[in-house]
Amino acid sequence: MPRFGPQLAIATIALIGALIGGNQAVQAGNDSEDKGAKIYCFMRSSGNDHSVSWNAAYAVIKRQGGQLFKTSPEHASVMITEAVVQDPGNFPDCGRFLGDLYGGSPNKASTTSLGTSTNSTTNSESSSVNDERYSY
Repeated sequence: MPRFGPQLAIATIALIGALIGGNQAVQAGNDSEDKGAKIYCFMRSSGNDHSVSWNAAYAVIKRQGGQLFKTSPEHASVMITEAVVQDPGNFPDCGRFLGDLYGGSPNKASTTSLGTSTNSTTNSESSSVNDERYSY
């Protein structure tokens, strides 16, 4: 009868290593989402528009995710939103820009903060949301 002791030990070590390695990928994902949120919020607070801020934040999330597959733009926007909502003190005044990640008007955030929004522009803007916003 053959002995499986060495093969079983190697398989067990490989399984434990794979589980630990998977945990590191999750931690890398958390780091990249925090970095992406910091970049997006800092750039928006500094006066940059949505597209420039989004491209910079998405590039960081996509390249530093440590995952086998590329993070989709929709998932990256959710990651940024979750990072801001989970720790709003770390991202001051960023909540007003989160709507732009989901197709909100870039001008809406600035007019809302000034307290001068108009209903006529809000209705026309919501009907012309571009579905190609997150194209690859």
